[in-house]
Amino acid sequence: MFLRANSHILSSLCIGSCRFSALHRCCGISKVGRNPPLLGRLTSPNHAFHTHSRPKGHPEEKLNMTDKISYDGEWNPSSWRSKPRVQVVTYPDESHLDPALKKLRTLPPIVTPTEIQKLRQHLRSVALGEAFLLQGGDCAELFSYCEDDAIDSKIKLLLQMSLVLIWGSNKPVVRIARMAGQYAKPRSSATEKVNGQEVPSFRGDILNGFELDARVPDPDRLVQAYFHSATTLNYVRAQISSGIADLHNPLDWGLGHVRDETLQQQYKTIVSSITESLKFMRTIGADTAGQLQTVELFTSHEGLVLDYEEALTRSLPRPKNDLSRKDGDRAWYNTSAHFLWIGDRTRQLTHGHVEYFRGIENPIGIKVGPTMKNEELIELLDIVNPNKEVGKVTLITRYGEGKVEELLGGHIDAVKKSGHVVVWQSDPMHGNTRSTPTGIKTRHFSSILSEVSSALRIHQQHGSFLGGIHLELTGDAVTECIGGSEGLDEDDLSLNYTTYCDPRLNEKQALEMAFLVAGHYRKQHGEQQ
Repeated sequence: MFLRANSHILSSLCIGSCRFSALHRCCGISKVGRNPPLLGRLTSPNHAFHTHSRPKGHPEEKLNMTDKISYDGEWNPSSWRSKPRVQVVTYPDESHLDPALKKLRTLPPIVTPTEIQKLRQHLRSVALGEAFLLQGGDCAELFSYCEDDAIDSKIKLLLQMSLVLIWGSNKPVVRIARMAGQYAKPRSSATEKVNGQEVPSFRGDILNGFELDARVPDPDRLVQAYFHSATTLNYVRAQISSGIADLHNPLDWGLGHVRDETLQQQYKTIVSSITESLKFMRTIGADTAGQLQTVELFTSHEGLVLDYEEALTRSLPRPKNDLSRKDGDRAWYNTSAHFLWIGDRTRQLTHGHVEYFRGIENPIGIKVGPTMKNEELIELLDIVNPNKEVGKVTLITRYGEGKVEELLGGHIDAVKKSGHVVVWQSDPMHGNTRSTPTGIKTRHFSSILSEVSSALRIHQQHGSFLGGIHLELTGDAVTECIGGSEGLDEDDLSLNYTTYCDPRLNEKQALEMAFLVAGHYRKQHGEQQ
């Protein structure tokens, strides 16, 4: 058992190296100042977002998600502009938008087709049950998070969690960060009330600022988003190539704010197991130098701001690692991130977001909420993945603990019958958000765990398997979600509530979640923890 389990650990961490040259330097990027977020600020859903010709999918109207539409027309990066769409920003002076988009179109790609294709290959393995997907990061990434300590803490947390999941599942773990581009957030209302004043809603740093005097959308922020994304990813690559994930010295990974002795001991057991494996490899003369010093970490964000995504969509030669390529073949790649997803609010079949996503070569995600009908899900899959490529689409289910039992099984059966082979991923965060009596948004750890546990069981009952988890988390000692082994309650939320959008798991809670999911797999495999 020792050799089998740890051979998985070794092979999982050797999925590939992140030896990419730095693409960009951090030059002249202005930093947006931050004040502590307003606890308990309430959104007043009195106004709908501007859309062109106010289509049926408008947030303030009943969504008709299953309108029929022909997708036989030729796709191009701007064909989405002919479709209705929601969550569209209105700039006070549209004349400033064109120069910003023109600038974006001249800037180099942030990610490359070779990297995108490598992720597609890994997600194919996830869809076939040969690997596990861990995706996590901030709800809304801020420009001010583009600094070394904040980035380091997220890298370390995702790597620590992946170690735990490798140990538990005996599978390679594919790591995708909600990082280097997660600057936009959909909102249910164009305005909100803060201290009795109605102001434009904060929609992410790519569009406007959190401070009340920065709420007017500014096209220059699109360019700022590019440079902050590029700089963040450049630093991630540099840190990984410099040994932040070097398994020859795993105990150098700081556990940060994790003070719980039980969690610490569990983690040390895993690290000890890896260390023993490395000693064994050295004893038999295996050359591990270079292979265990780096890991792969891919980037992702919601593809919400289509102006930005279009400007970074490029026709590029298919890479050599694309086995389907022929000489001279080119494809359309979104070069802003390796992986993008369509949100639950923008997945209308007739609308611009679906039109855009159906044409890009990147692997994509689709948020699947309680309002998704079985037939609608299949039609959506047929549109964005007509060739039924294995692992091209990740279905990110986000029902809430009270609805997962009712809905997930039907979705699984419908997808199996359709012939699509997808990655099934559980997002146990968004369906479990609630407000305290004082108006502070939070999530309960037990509700998050309950939805993941239910998803694991329901997949097994329906002859399927959960391929991954999608978590909003931070490497900081925040107090935004209640519960977990440290016993945070509602009174603790004010201690360190720093999110500018939705509540996140802190480092201890995220690691605990990884241990519990890993424990499920250990139990399933009949192994002793």
